[in-house]
Amino acid sequence: MNHAIHNIPAMLRYILLLLAVSPAFSYGCRNSSELMHKRNAMKRKYNIENLYGYNKAFLGKYTQIIELKSGNSAIILVPAWQGRVMTSTAEGENGFSFGWINHNLISSGELQPHINAYGGEERFWLGPEGGQYSVFFPQDSSFTFENWQTPPVINTESYEVVEKSANSVLFRKEASLVNYSGFNFKLKIERRVTLLHPEETPHLSEFDFKGLNIVAYSSSNTITNTGNIEWKKETGLLSIWMLGMFNPSPSVVVIIPVREGATESLGPIVNDNYFGSISSDRLKIIGNHVFFKADGKSRGKIGIPPLRTTGVMGSYDFENNILNLLFCDLPEGETDYVNSAWELQENPYSGDAYNSYNDGPLEDGYQMGPFYELETSSPAAKLKPGESLTHVQITVHLSGKKEKLIEVSEKILGVNPDKIAGIFN
Repeated sequence: MNHAIHNIPAMLRYILLLLAVSPAFSYGCRNSSELMHKRNAMKRKYNIENLYGYNKAFLGKYTQIIELKSGNSAIILVPAWQGRVMTSTAEGENGFSFGWINHNLISSGELQPHINAYGGEERFWLGPEGGQYSVFFPQDSSFTFENWQTPPVINTESYEVVEKSANSVLFRKEASLVNYSGFNFKLKIERRVTLLHPEETPHLSEFDFKGLNIVAYSSSNTITNTGNIEWKKETGLLSIWMLGMFNPSPSVVVIIPVREGATESLGPIVNDNYFGSISSDRLKIIGNHVFFKADGKSRGKIGIPPLRTTGVMGSYDFENNILNLLFCDLPEGETDYVNSAWELQENPYSGDAYNSYNDGPLEDGYQMGPFYELETSSPAAKLKPGESLTHVQITVHLSGKKEKLIEVSEKILGVNPDKIAGIFN
């Protein structure tokens, strides 16, 4: 073995090996500046599975991928997994890979009972999960994990690629679902994902992005009633449910601005009773902000009622100096959102519109992740035959100069990250 290679640290030797054997890494990596990016990534404590180029090569080995790319901004979509955005980068092949990816499950090639949690930073789902109108439990079954099953249309079935351009892909799927009460939904799903330029990104067009790395994309998700029966509250309604899985760290804090006002008119500021109440060392309400610790070490979920939402939520990763933003404007005044609680419900349309989930070990020690999630839901879809409901959200990741990230965070989220750095210490 060459002594110069032998003296390189083990992780960097592994990266150099990938450069030699992987097309995704060898592309554009033939000069010293690319190697410097690798070394910089190591200095920032990125492990190999947090590098976009590594994940691009990994995913391409096991499934068909579609990459939308503009300069150093790129996203990877997988048609076989419902057209989900698996990950993205704001700094090219050697940048941080924002989406959490279940490498073990994907490489095993196995199908799991209940759910195939491949990961991905934006995936299409349908609600409700629990209750008398659930699409995750068969009729007359008890609401236990043994009976819980993710519908194939949002779990194992692929979506057709209908259109594809340099910056956009349109996916489509025809489906049929029977809910817990026996109602049969016939529907068409359409999902368009578009890579955005910074200056085209709503809510951010006024900012000067010099000194920042940014990747942004929108998804427009539509369900259409293709049957001949109207969808009514009395027989159950569906909702569009978008979930993003991200890489946790001990220093990630989810930040959700909320509307101020009385509980009687707007609902509670935050709902934390999904898996039991969350302690104050993990969840805080300060003024008109909800803060949630997202370290992937304690299982918990929070929800924000629709009238409390402000159109944006986000998270700040202090370890990697990353600001994540999720924009989603909801219909003004709409309060019918499906309730996913695992029980027969008094009010099945009292659900939350925004959610955040922090993964953690179960009682037996098993853990799917670690990851954390940012989620949004549409109102319940009251649709006559031929009618549609569309739910749109925009995902943005920024890294770079701290002072610029603070400027964006203060303007969009109303929070200076430096002032909440030790909020859960």
